[in-house]
Amino acid sequence: MNAISLSNAISNFPLLVSNTIKNEEETVIVADQGSVVLISQNEWNEIMETLRLLQDKKSLKALLEGHQNRKAGIKPEGLTLNEAFDDL
Repeated sequence: MNAISLSNAISNFPLLVSNTIKNEEETVIVADQGSVVLISQNEWNEIMETLRLLQDKKSLKALLEGHQNRKAGIKPEGLTLNEAFDDL
């Protein structure tokens, strides 16, 4: 995570945006009133999807069971990836 002052962020905003997108790394912009975080749209979408899944009890249960099964060495049953996405 990079940190930059508000005055530097204003002076270098196009480069700051470009680097944040290219590196997919958060940039903290620090001002006297506090700080804000600049992130890429892709990273934002991933955060929102994670929050959505964590709020969905059924999805969260499936996710946790999958982690437990993987730790226990239990392989999932059902379709292979090729079979599941054959129609795409």
